[in-house]
Amino acid sequence: MKLSVIKELVENYSLEQLKKSEAAMEEGETPTFEIKGEDEGEQFTHIIAAVWIKEKMATDGIDARSAMREYTQKVRNSIS
Repeated sequence: MKLSVIKELVENYSLEQLKKSEAAMEEGETPTFEIKGEDEGEQFTHIIAAVWIKEKMATDGIDARSAMREYTQKVRNSIS
């Protein structure tokens, strides 16, 4: 997981665009735009994270930085 890639997705694509690409990847299709990553698993991780962050921003009315911080905290807690 590369935070710089997730940040780029959050900044450059709408929630709708991100969800369409996520759905395409789930169906084994090519996403509607390039998603950086070592392999399809990492690319999928990036798109899922970006969707989560965009949704958090919309539901909680927070900025991208705060939502990303919450996401990384969530990941850390799930690992430990």
